[in-house]
Order: sequence, then C-alpha cells, then structure tokens
Amino acid sequence: MKTLYSNNVVHKCLTKTFYRILCSSTGVWNEDLSTSIKHDIERKWRNKLQASVHDDDNQKSKFYVLSMFPYPSGQLHMGHVRVYTISDTMAHFYRMNGKKVIHPMGWDAFGLPAENAAIERGIEPFAWTKQNIKHMKEQLQNLGCSFEWDRELATCDPNYYHWTQFLFLKLYEEGLVYKKEALVNWDPVDQTVLADEQVDTNCCSWRSGAKVEKKLLNQWFIRTTCFSKSLLDGLDDPVLKNWRDIINLQRHWIGECNGTKFEFELEDTLSQVMKHTLTIFTCNPEYVCNASFIAVAPGSILDRLKFDCDSTVESNDVFKRLPVMAKNPFTGERLPIYVTDQVEYEEGMDCHLGIPGISEMDRLFATAANIPISSPKENSQQLNSVEDVDVARGRINHMAQKLGIGGYPCSSKLRDWLISRQRYWGTPIPIVYCKQCNGPQSVPYSELPVTLPEIERLSNWGKSPLLEATDWLNTKCPKCGGDATRETDTMDTFVDSSWYFLRYLDPHNEDMPFSKSKAAEFMPVDLYIGGKEHAVLHLYYARFMNHFLHSIGLVPYKEPFQRLLVQGMVMGQSYRIKGTGQYLPKENVDFSGPKPVEKGTGLDVVSSWEKMSKSKHNGVHPETVLKDYGIDTTRLLILADVAPTSNRHWTSDTFPGILKWQHRLWLTMRSFLNTRSNLQNIVSDTVLHTPEFKEHEARMFDSRNYYLKGVTFNYTTAFQLSVAISKMQGLTNSLRRVPSEVIGRGLQFERALACQIIVLAPMAPHFASELWSGFVSAPNRINSSTKEIKWDQGVLEQTWPEVDFNYCLELVCVINGVEKKSIRLPRQELDNLTHDDALELALSQSDLQRYTSGYKIVNTAFTLHPSYEAVINIKTERISKVKHQQMQDR
Repeated sequence: MKTLYSNNVVHKCLTKTFYRILCSSTGVWNEDLSTSIKHDIERKWRNKLQASVHDDDNQKSKFYVLSMFPYPSGQLHMGHVRVYTISDTMAHFYRMNGKKVIHPMGWDAFGLPAENAAIERGIEPFAWTKQNIKHMKEQLQNLGCSFEWDRELATCDPNYYHWTQFLFLKLYEEGLVYKKEALVNWDPVDQTVLADEQVDTNCCSWRSGAKVEKKLLNQWFIRTTCFSKSLLDGLDDPVLKNWRDIINLQRHWIGECNGTKFEFELEDTLSQVMKHTLTIFTCNPEYVCNASFIAVAPGSILDRLKFDCDSTVESNDVFKRLPVMAKNPFTGERLPIYVTDQVEYEEGMDCHLGIPGISEMDRLFATAANIPISSPKENSQQLNSVEDVDVARGRINHMAQKLGIGGYPCSSKLRDWLISRQRYWGTPIPIVYCKQCNGPQSVPYSELPVTLPEIERLSNWGKSPLLEATDWLNTKCPKCGGDATRETDTMDTFVDSSWYFLRYLDPHNEDMPFSKSKAAEFMPVDLYIGGKEHAVLHLYYARFMNHFLHSIGLVPYKEPFQRLLVQGMVMGQSYRIKGTGQYLPKENVDFSGPKPVEKGTGLDVVSSWEKMSKSKHNGVHPETVLKDYGIDTTRLLILADVAPTSNRHWTSDTFPGILKWQHRLWLTMRSFLNTRSNLQNIVSDTVLHTPEFKEHEARMFDSRNYYLKGVTFNYTTAFQLSVAISKMQGLTNSLRRVPSEVIGRGLQFERALACQIIVLAPMAPHFASELWSGFVSAPNRINSSTKEIKWDQGVLEQTWPEVDFNYCLELVCVINGVEKKSIRLPRQELDNLTHDDALELALSQSDLQRYTSGYKIVNTAFTLHPSYEAVINIKTERISKVKHQQMQDR
C-alpha cells in the first residue's frame, strides 16, 4: 500500500473507483435517523476521511491552522472537544477552498502534573506521559479530527527538546540568557519556583495550594525585555487580524516602553565586587551619569541579603544605608544605596536611581541623607533640546548594549523571563560548571541533546532527583576537559511551547530545529485557536521567540500568528448548598418543589454556570456524549447556539434543535432519492413550463445564494460558526418547502441540496459524506454536465460553492454612522467595486442627496467583503446657509 499511496495519480484513480462502488448503495435511507445509524455512518467513513487529509500539491497557496497543543492528562474534556472541533472545521473549510492546509497536533508533555502523578503512582514520568498520549490520541481520532499525524511531536521527546536546547544556546550566544540571584516564589510542597502568575490572590500555589514562600535562589533568565519595544510595536503590525482585546492584554503585559533598564555591579565597603547585580530602571537614561544614589524599597532583595560586613553603615527613621555600593558602569563612580520609602518607585520596581539634578524628590532625599550632588559628567552635558536628549539617550543605550548591561527601551513593570525549575520532568538546561574554568560553560551543539537520566521511580517530593543522578550529574568540562557537573535546573515548559509551531513545519529535520525555507513557505500561522488563559504569557513568550529568531535570520516574519480565535470555556451547571458552599452532584438535588433543595436534608441549593470540574460535579465526559449522540452530532452541539469566543453553557435543553435539524436533513435526502428514483411516475415533463415551477426554482436560486453568502462570511470573516449553522438550517427549511415536482425536476433545487451538504461537511464530515453518497448515487441528474460538482469524488473533495455572479448583493451606504440605504448589485459588479466607484454610486442616489446636499464630506471609508457585501462610510459636516447659497450661485 505504501507504494500505491506514494503515487498520487494511481491513488486518486483508485479512490475514484472505490467511491463509485461505495455510492452504488443508498444505505438505510428509509429508516429513521437513530444514534445506532449515526455510529454505523461514522464507522463507515472514519478511515476514508483521514486518508483525504494529505495534500502533496505544492502549487496551492498555504493555510496554517494551529490549535494550542494540549497537556497529555490522559482524558479529553469538553474544552478540548470545542477547540479541536473548531480547528478541524476550519481546516476542512480551507481545504475545500483550494488551500494547502497545515493542521498539526502534538503534546505539551513536560511539567509538574506528570511528575507529581508519577510520584503518586510509583512509575516513571515518561511511561505515564506516553500512555496518556496514546489514549488522548485515540480520543482525538474518535472525534474525527483531520490532524496530520505525521507531524506529531511531544516536547518530552529528545528529538524535540534537542532543539529547545539548541535555541537556548543561540539565546546564550547572543547575550540573552543569564543567571542571577533573585527573590522568587517558592512552592514548599512542589519544591519549585513559581512565576508570579502561578500564585493566586491569597499567595497560594495554583497547583498544590500551599502558601508560597519568598526565597533567594540563583536562577536562569532570558532577557525578554531586550525585545520589549519590538514586541510592543509588533502589535501594530498589519499582519495581525482579529486580535480584538488580546492586543490590549499584550500591551498591558509589556507596558509603555518609556524607559531603560541597566545592570549595576555591587561592591561591598571593601571595594570587593560581589556576585550580585542590581537592575536599575530610569525614564531618563540620558542623565544616568549624573546619578548620586540608589534607593531600594524595604523588604526588597537587597534589604534581605546577609552581608559579610556590618549590617548597615548608617540608619535613622528616614533611611537605612547599606554596606554595599553600586558601580555606575558609565562613570565608574560608586553610588551609595539606601533602604527607604521616602522616594517614589516606578510600577513593578523596588529600586530607584536618584538623580537630584533633574528631580526635586531626589534632591530633597539627597539633602536629608547628606549625599553630595554630582556635577554634570562628560557624557551628560546640559541638554537644551529634544534632539540633544535623543542623541544623549541613544549614546548611553548603545554603550549599555555593547557592555551587555541593558540599554533597551522597556517598561518598569516588565520582567525578564525566569525559566529555572527545580524539578526533574523538564528540558535539561545545557550548561555545566567547572571548578577550573570561570563561570558556566555551554554544552557544545554536537553533544546535544542533553537527555534526562532514566529514573525508574521518583520516590517523593523534595530535592530534584537530578541532584542524586551521579552518573548523569558528573561530566567533563567542554572547555578544559576537567571534572564538571551539569546544571540540575530544568526549563520552564513555556520554553518548550514558545516555538513548537515552527517544528511542526519540519518535524523530521535532524540538522536544525526547522529549515528556513519551510518557515518562509508556511509562516506566519494563518489561524491560531486556543483558550484565553494562554492569551498573555504563552502568546508573549511565543512572540518573543519568533522576534528573536527573526533577528538572527531564521524566520521571515517577526509576528508568528496572523489571526487569533480565542474560544470561550465550556461551562457546566453546578449546585451548592446555600450557606456552606458545598458542591452537590445533580442527582442529590430535589427539583420537585418551588426551589431546589438537597435530598434528605431539605437545605436550600443555589445553582450557577461554572467551568467544568470534577470537584464541582458539573463535568461531562466526552466519551459519554459521543456514545449517546455520535461524533458529528457532538461536533454540531459544541459549535451551535453561541459564538466560538463566548462561553458555552452545556445543557441538554439546547440539544433538540440540532437533533431535529439532522433528522430533517435525513428526510430531505430520503425524499430526494425516492422522487428521483420514481421520477417518471411522479413528475411529468410539462411541469417544467408552469409558473409555479419557475417561481419555486427562483426561490431556490435565491435561497441557495442568500444562505451560502451568510455561511461563507461566517466561516471566513466573522468566525461565528453558530451563525453559520443557523444559516444552514435556514437553507434546510427552504429545501423542505418545495413540492415533489421541484425535487424531481428542479436544477436550482439540485444545486441548493448539493450546496447544503457541502457547507455542512467541515462541521459534520461523516454525516455529510453519507448524505453526499446518497446525493451522487441518485438517478436522473440535472446538473451532471457542469463542473460545479465533482460527481465521482467525496464531499470533502468538492470545491466550496460560490455565490452566482448574477445574484444581487448589497452596497450598504452609511452616513455619519447611520445606515441610510442598501444598493443591490450583481455579485460580478460588487466584487470589482472600488472606493471611488462606491462613493460615486452612493452620491448619485436621489434619496441620499438630502443627507449630503448642504454638507461637506469630511472623510470616507470603503470595506469590501467579496461575495458578501460592501460598505461605504461617509462622514459629513453642515455648511453654513450663506456659504451654501454662495456655492449655489456659483
């Protein structure tokens, strides 16, 4: 079979032959549609649909549909069902629109949950993760998703994290990775560092629930702040579409890049350089040479440090002077450091650069602390103009960048990315420490990957087992060949997920993470689908990595994701005892009275819609839904009723609409087959010339085009898939209203029915394939000579229908924000409409002239949605009566 499948021509021929044989049977059309029949349909089509995913046609333009890859917990939940149904629907849609679709899947497989689960069960994390991946992959396949499994990856696979380590070393070479002692959030149960975002409002860990401690640790950081301005400016990149409020979330996270950060070395009172550095932020880097002191907030890292010398040099009620100095890297001057709350600290900062020459607050503190106020230095002469400031600022920042101590525009609140994790199950950091060589040494590229040692059983929480894996821990220094030890921290899993979308493009490359040509061909991602909970950190880190890779010439675009579709959560109805808040299973609630109460106790119960959770007893298992309703019904249920971006309340009360619609489609196909099979006995030839028949055909022409344009618009532009379903249901109602004469003899009915099945196919591919097999097997075709329908191919291989060129669409005329008129034009004219054409057409309308006569047109804007509508926006201002009369006289 491999030989046949590798030959695309032979494969297509065999497929067509097999499809004709398959369509010779009309199946069980005379039986009512049941769950059993749905399951039979899905078993029949499952493997055939998966075989249609691969496309070797490099002449097609690409479309990259990416859904955020899941953590392999072992079980899909309804949130997974929703996001992957959306992505699969969009992938099918763009394939049918002639695109070469990239639709991959993989696993975000490292991290604490797998390690903790392995400890609890006494097994090795890789074994636990591998079995979870196997089970979840089967579940996704059972959902009918058309993923390209030959692109599959898992971040815990050495073939993947080899290249995560490669990218770490690239960052290290560019000076974008450093190690520094930092005051961090420490989870005493999970025994690891937590990011600020992993700590709740009660200062408890998001996973273990333990009270978080503050701890000083030497940690690895990535200098994401170096790309702050690039990342902020990137949010205005025209490549970004449909980002909506995510733009504001990213802006807020990055902050206004109105200052600069520098690293100052610390010296103790004996002028000995310490291992610590101090990160300084200032909005006035051009005056950094005039700094006289540094202030740090009480409780900050410097305030907590234990010094070898006396604890303080000087103190009073206003300040405490520390026995350390900060060396100004630009002047060499040693600046005193004071712990005080008498100065204002920038948002997110616990230190302040005191420049009394430009700040009254700094001058007052310097006077109170008897600090000599520095005179202007050579690098910071009097600045008399904006140009002077810009030149001086540029010079200082350039010097800092050359010294590797900062100098990049950023906000005060943005932090560098802390990537150290003190656990086993993560990507090893490719660094070793040698007693002979100064500082950390990077592992050579040729020795990657640094793989995790095999540990059969993780005994308990506590120190990382890497500290005790002596055979792995002890190694040789790549610089001098002497004895060395490996870094035992592993990387934050956000590092693994910051570039996975690029590896998908070239998953089997053994020489590089991905080839530049593949990145140039398929990037950026055209549509990225995932939850809003990842719309800040993951998106920020992925954007940073792509900006970095662009800076070293590996990817063609700075921004990795063109369009975002941020789907809402699937919510379940929960029940709690009023007063105690205890969650109850639904079966423990008595609904027979005027208000719900707990069975047995009679205690009042309150209900609400919340994110599905086992602890809240409001979850629904996808496998149960699939068993009860079938794959395609489940897919339609998860897409229906609300927009993908809104939360979906999962309740069986909303199910009847979809179930009845599927049944109506089934009845429509039954009626079509029966009528076409007995055409001579049901419909005479004379009916074609009656006014009633022509009227019905005209209505079917209008219905096909009207609902098709709405469905297509909601697939391509609005992403309102629930509205697309409503439009399809409208078309079904039109098909159900026509008499048997039109079913048997109507060309427009046949076209509309074909259109109905084709536009359904991305959402319900198995059910649509069965409907299509009935449609193409029906005798007495009317439209058989046209190229509009590929009669010998499956529904997913059909070309997406088009609105007819002679069907009239609307040019919407909006004046001062109010829609005043819609002008109907044939599609052929509307699709070619320009801004000037639309404006001229609008101004020529007599009933619009009363809104423009006596007014001056201030500006206009034109939007064209091909095959749907065009909008001309006109803004006007009233001209005075005198001027108006003068204009008329002229």
